[in-house]
Amino acid sequence: MQLSKRIPQLLFLLLFSGCALGPDYTPPEVDLPETFREESAASPEQITNINWWDHYQDENLKDLIKRALENNQDLATAVAKREEARAILGITRADFFPDIGLAGSATKQEFETVRPGQIEEIYTLSTPLFWELDLWGRIRRSNEAARAELMASEEFYRTAYIGLIADVASTYFLLLDLDRRLSISRRTLKSRVDSTRIIRARFNKGYSSKFELHQAQVNEGDAAAAVPFFERNIRQTENALSVLTGFAPYEIKRKHSLTEQPEFPNIPAGLPSELLLRRPDIRAASALLHAQTARIGVAQALRFPQLSLTAAFGVQSTDLSELHFDQDRFWSVGGDLLGPLLSADRNVSRVDAERARTDQLALSYESAVLQALREVEDALIAVKTYRKEYKARADQVSAGKAAVKLTWARYDGGEANYLEVLDTERSLFQNELTESQVLREKLNAHVFLYKALGGGWTQTETQKP
Repeated sequence: MQLSKRIPQLLFLLLFSGCALGPDYTPPEVDLPETFREESAASPEQITNINWWDHYQDENLKDLIKRALENNQDLATAVAKREEARAILGITRADFFPDIGLAGSATKQEFETVRPGQIEEIYTLSTPLFWELDLWGRIRRSNEAARAELMASEEFYRTAYIGLIADVASTYFLLLDLDRRLSISRRTLKSRVDSTRIIRARFNKGYSSKFELHQAQVNEGDAAAAVPFFERNIRQTENALSVLTGFAPYEIKRKHSLTEQPEFPNIPAGLPSELLLRRPDIRAASALLHAQTARIGVAQALRFPQLSLTAAFGVQSTDLSELHFDQDRFWSVGGDLLGPLLSADRNVSRVDAERARTDQLALSYESAVLQALREVEDALIAVKTYRKEYKARADQVSAGKAAVKLTWARYDGGEANYLEVLDTERSLFQNELTESQVLREKLNAHVFLYKALGGGWTQTETQKP
């Protein structure tokens, strides 16, 4: 068999029989408990494979989420980073194939010993080729690392997607909570203005002391100060929500109040902790560890010689007008072998550095899993306890309203002093504000649970934008 017929076979063997140095990636084994500590009742799929925001009947909230997914700059940045990683993979993938270029030159030269005094002009047009044979897997490991980083960028995008929805929902609930607390403050202020007027009238008639009048004014001032406080916070929260949706500050529309938001479904009983591994930030940490593991192979390959094929085909002539492809053709084929000889252990240290970076990312992965476990456990206990706390706060407010009426009746009958009235009114005001805040935290607990589980957002939904 002629040598020219053997060349394709030899190239095939050189390209694909080489070994890829470095360790192959295996996902770290994480010791997870079978279930989370807190339990409830439902199927795991109920919590992990739904678009949770569809549970809300508040069209304004749904519209805000939609606008945020379409216009938020941070989410758009995550998309751009994903496309950057895709382009980098395309660059590294091109290393598998030869580089073919186009070269032209024009030179003047004199051969003093052969043809002294005679200057020749030489014109050359050629197509040079350079091809590095991946004997040790450097190119393969580089591509493996680039693919893993593309996967990580996809998971970072999903993390941003989930986080954005949670931020919009929790900020919207804060806005509704502030609306409710402002309403409570205005209602309380009106009641205390009326109380101060009554006490002033009683003072003018000698039925109340000046001390009682001053106490009534102090009580009125508390409510009066709360009104601008909540007005300021409402405007600032609207501004924050506007920026989340990708727009300059504007007035946020509200249709349903905080108390009109529907209840969430129950949380699954015996929820498997393996669901944590579907969290996009955990997947991203695993992908980054995969990429770094592949870079160990890249560093190891640099310790060995690199074999490259070079070739060129073109035409050459001493007259530019006679530069034709049907004559004066030339070709060349060669090989280059380049490897380290004395590098003062530089390449060994490079491998050690990549291994150390891999160890760091492995620890970061373990830390991310532990942090995820904590976040889910925190969210589960928050869902369970905020439901109980809100009921207790609501009962407390009902009892406080009854106590205010009774204390006023006792004061009018001379059975109680005005300090008792002030004390019950202050308690009611604070309890009403706290009840609203706890209701908001109760709603947020479910939002944070879905975010902590990385569930409730299907992959098809996250890819829509």
